Amino acid sequence: MRKGMEEINLGAKVQEFRNMRQYSLRELASRADLTPSMLSQIENNTANPSINTLKAIAAALEVPMFKFFQGNSVSEDLIVRKGNYVKLGSIEDGVIYDLLTPDLSGDIEMCLMEIPAQSVTSTVPKSHVGEEVAYVVSGKATIRLEEKSFDLSDGDSVRIPPGVKHLWENRHDEVATVIFAITPPSF
Repeated sequence: MRKGMEEINLGAKVQEFRNMRQYSLRELASRADLTPSMLSQIENNTANPSINTLKAIAAALEVPMFKFFQGNSVSEDLIVRKGNYVKLGSIEDGVIYDLLTPDLSGDIEMCLMEIPAQSVTSTVPKSHVGEEVAYVVSGKATIRLEEKSFDLSDGDSVRIPPGVKHLWENRHDEVATVIFAITPPSF
C-alpha cells in the first residue's frame, strides 16, 4: 500500500449501509439476489464480489456504488471557508442558496438560505425524499407545511418529515436567513 493512501474496508462499508437501512443480513441478501452466506462472506472480506454483485448490493441499499469506495480520510477538503460556498442558484424572487457542506457526496447536505424581504421561496410547495431540519439564524419567516403555516423567528427550528410539501415566506421588511440540513442530500 502506498503511503498516504487509505485502505478501504469494502465489507465494513456494505455492513455500515445495511445497518443504516436497518436491513437484516437475510433481507439485504434477498433484495440483492444473493445467498445470505455470500453476503456474509462479502461483509467479512472473505469473498471478493464482482462488479455486478456490488451493483446489485448498491441498488438494494439505494446508495451509489462509489460510496463503498469512499474513505474517511481527514483533510482540508472537509472545510468550506467563509465566502467560498458553492452557490446552488438564486431561485424565484432572489432567494439565495449556499451549500455549506463541501459537496453532496456525504450523507447530509447543509445549506444557507437567504429569503429577501416580502418574498417566497417557491410558488408551489415542494417536498424531498429525505428528512430536513431548518434553523432560523436571523429575521422572521413563515413556513408552510402542507396546508398549515407556522411563524418562525431567529432561534426557532423546524423538522420537515420526508414527503411533506413545504415552502418559506418572508412577509417582513428584512432578510430572513435560514440554515437547513437534508439527509440524504436531495436539494
